[in-house]
Amino acid sequence: MNLRRYRTEDLPVLVRLFGETVRRVNIRDYTPAQAEAWAAGEADLLTQDDWFRRLYTLVAEADGQIAGYGNVDDTGYLDHLFVRWDCQGRGVATAICDALEARCRDLGLDAVTVHASRTALPFFLHRGYRVEREQQVPVRGQTLTNYAMRKTLNAL
Repeated sequence: MNLRRYRTEDLPVLVRLFGETVRRVNIRDYTPAQAEAWAAGEADLLTQDDWFRRLYTLVAEADGQIAGYGNVDDTGYLDHLFVRWDCQGRGVATAICDALEARCRDLGLDAVTVHASRTALPFFLHRGYRVEREQQVPVRGQTLTNYAMRKTLNAL
């Protein structure tokens, strides 16, 4: 697996990966209506090239294809972490998250925060993140539960 910075030409693939992941993976933790409301964010993401470039966005490639992506801002907020539905359980999210946390350390930050889905909650708990609060988030007429989480970074 190779990690690299986001490029504008990645945008259509990342948008499709996002939608497919929500519809095929997150569906096990959300109702079909909730998952579809969330996945409908694809249309918004198609206009977000500047956002992907402004954040520290990493793309994971495996076997010549994009397997996942993630990003973090300069305050340590990890916004997206998505792994293609057929690449789950292969260490893609771990590799991306390791690199994003390293970026935060390099910036001198003492913590990383994330709003984790129900699906991602066990992953982040295993990495040492702690739940600060459960949240109910309105998304296109649906209400989705997620978790505001924080991980204190220790210097390596």
